Amino acid sequence: MDSIATAHPPAPSFAAARDRLAAADDGAAIGHYAGHRLASHFQPIFSLSHGRVVGHEALLRATDAEGLAVAPPRFFAVDGFDELLWRDRLVRTVHGANYAREAQPAQWLFLNMHPQVFLRGPQAEPPDFQDDFLAHFGLRGPQLVIEVLEDAVRDDTDFAAAVERTRARGCLIALDDFGAGHSNFDRVWRLRPEIVKLDRSLVARAAVDAQARRVVVQMVSLLHECGALVLMEGVENEAEAFVALEADADMVQGWFFARPQPQLVSPDHAGGQLDTLWSGFGERWRDEQTRYRERIGPYVNAVGYASALLAGGRPFEEAAQSFLRLPGAEVCYLLGADGRQIGANQWGRRAGGAAAEAFAPFHDASGARWSRRPYFRRAIAAVGKVQVTRPYRTLHGAHLCVTVSTAFRAPASAGGELQVVCGDLMWGG
Repeated sequence: MDSIATAHPPAPSFAAARDRLAAADDGAAIGHYAGHRLASHFQPIFSLSHGRVVGHEALLRATDAEGLAVAPPRFFAVDGFDELLWRDRLVRTVHGANYAREAQPAQWLFLNMHPQVFLRGPQAEPPDFQDDFLAHFGLRGPQLVIEVLEDAVRDDTDFAAAVERTRARGCLIALDDFGAGHSNFDRVWRLRPEIVKLDRSLVARAAVDAQARRVVVQMVSLLHECGALVLMEGVENEAEAFVALEADADMVQGWFFARPQPQLVSPDHAGGQLDTLWSGFGERWRDEQTRYRERIGPYVNAVGYASALLAGGRPFEEAAQSFLRLPGAEVCYLLGADGRQIGANQWGRRAGGAAAEAFAPFHDASGARWSRRPYFRRAIAAVGKVQVTRPYRTLHGAHLCVTVSTAFRAPASAGGELQVVCGDLMWGG
């Protein structure tokens, strides 16, 4: 690899980009362009389940003529698309050369593309650039994961052509920085990425906020249902790593496991750390389950007792007291076999805040239909077994609640039909 003059040819072909590479003293590929020195660092990406490295993200390390660091956004802050295209292609060529020195066939190379280059590249670049890139470095399309910033996803022909061109070579697409700013699941549906990278801001918030953690867990579940693998990036400490495990993220990336460095790491890098993390997660999960059972147990027993009283023919108002006397108990109600509420709500002693005036339109629930609710469906499917929901936003106030429910058979004097008794308790944290 030989360094050349600074002027670049009009067409950013792969050969032209390759000719701008030189070899550093350690054999690494270095790019030279407009007074900048361009080098690669790689941050490993780990599969939590497999406990090993499954890929590396290539990161630009640029310096100016004085040897001062130049952040990537500054390096790419240029006027004119042709100049931007040149810089993007050259950086990718530097990364490809360095990755190919140590590449392993069962690992991915994650490459960032400037949003404008991704969108306009199919029309602007020589049609053989990517083919020449892959052939020269001995890489296959499925080894590449092209990262696209979420806010670059648009519904136009340029974007559709860029996606099709990327997938035609077998490359995977990763939607980057999901959860930062104005995230939109519509972008996931339109792009159909193989991988979605959750922004660090989500991970950091979830590590210190129980409600945010529940939202992230549900977000990962939804992304899985959309057909995407989930990678949590920016994991910097153990608490954030536990969030990734709890949320069932597929992959992780961050300083807690490995910092970016010029060389690729071995597949078993951080293997011991991952084993320790799994052990700690198991202990933490068991402790949390114990605390949860201790907290929810009295409410489960109270609703079970209420169902026994109701099955024995006792009035609902009397049976509900076993639940409503407990601290935090909000409301108790009775449903028929079709999910329609029988009678009015029975409120707990401290339900004044929950039954606030602002939510008065929801207070009268007589005859309301709750057959869509998980607490009804699960209770009907397992008669006699008490069910407990995840925390969710109640209709009675600006707070979370948990519903405990169980199905029982009413006495013959009441028709002998299945009924479901439900109790909501306020749930903070």
